[in-house]
Amino acid sequence: MSSLDHPDGLTRLRYIVHRLRAPGGCPWDREQTHESLIPHVLEEAYEVVDAIKSGDPALICEELGDLLLQPVLHAEIASETGTFDIDRMAHGLSEKLIRRHPHVFGEASADNSEAVLTQWDAIKRQEKGTHKEGHLHGVGAGLPALMRAQKLQKKAARVGFDWPDVAPVFGKLREEVAELEEALAQGSPKAVEEELGDLLFSVVNLARKLGVESEPALAAANEKFVQRFHAMEERLNAGERRLGDPGLSLEEMDAAWDAVKKAARP
Repeated sequence: MSSLDHPDGLTRLRYIVHRLRAPGGCPWDREQTHESLIPHVLEEAYEVVDAIKSGDPALICEELGDLLLQPVLHAEIASETGTFDIDRMAHGLSEKLIRRHPHVFGEASADNSEAVLTQWDAIKRQEKGTHKEGHLHGVGAGLPALMRAQKLQKKAARVGFDWPDVAPVFGKLREEVAELEEALAQGSPKAVEEELGDLLFSVVNLARKLGVESEPALAAANEKFVQRFHAMEERLNAGERRLGDPGLSLEEMDAAWDAVKKAARP
């Protein structure tokens, strides 16, 4: 039986990727490096998110398969120089999961998800030798800003630096809005940028306290805006005025927008 027809899916996938990278394989695959694949890792991850939001199991399966290609391809590239391979990756991950779940594989206890995350962070800091570093050490600077803000806040909350409930967060939001208005009145672009950043950080904090992930929440709001804008455009273009016409007023656009918004309500 050819490896191309191997019944084990992962074994078959590894053979295919190896063949693509081998002499006489695919020119594109052979040219790839860890660095060149960075955009593809990000793109595939976001496509998985979109698939999950769609609720389509077949699409989720397909997109997760596309994402799976990335670590397999990275492992193949690394194996060519003897750096590591996919087995080493899998064994390393297995060992990490065992170490960081002592409440499952050891004698520790963790009664809820928050206790699990606190324990995970403590073990991770000990493993990486960063237990003497600050508690926010290691939160990736390459994360999208909203996602990083929420992760920073979660880590701070795990050591008790957090509002007791959501009410004070609304007060903080009002305080940040007032400070932004003051910066605008002063006419300082640098101060405006700083205060706007503080306001956004506080909005992320509100999302966290409400149990909402800010990054997907904003992504959903973006998509809703796109859909409603397109519907407004179609509504206007169906009449005598077209979006972009010099004589089209903001009031007319607002009226079309409100009509679209009203029609979208259940």
